[in-house]
Amino acid sequence: VQLQASGGGLVQAGGSLRLSCTASGRSFSSYAMAWFRRAPGKQREFLAAVRGSGGGTNYADSMKGRFTISRDSAGNTVYLQMNRLKPEDTAVYYCAARLGYGLTPYEYDVWGQGTQVTVSS
Repeated sequence: VQLQASGGGLVQAGGSLRLSCTASGRSFSSYAMAWFRRAPGKQREFLAAVRGSGGGTNYADSMKGRFTISRDSAGNTVYLQMNRLKPEDTAVYYCAARLGYGLTPYEYDVWGQGTQVTVSS
């Protein structure tokens, strides 16, 4: 099983990016999928999660209103739409998956390789 994250890059402050994470190797439709990030010198931070099988979403309080997590109809690709980006959003962004649900990185056992997002001021 594998997760492949993409969509990172360099963007100016105030801009937008959409990250994608595609699962392969098996169906992930019943898995929860989540986005985390790690900024230089900081711990991995929860951003957003979506439940499997058409369930709901959760966001870190600091991301509400700027970031939106969504999932394709097959359930194997998850997106993170990021708007009004700030320089402090600069980090490596990771997607993760697990059966069940969780809001911390320790609860996820399948991880993508990460994609770099850099926001210039």
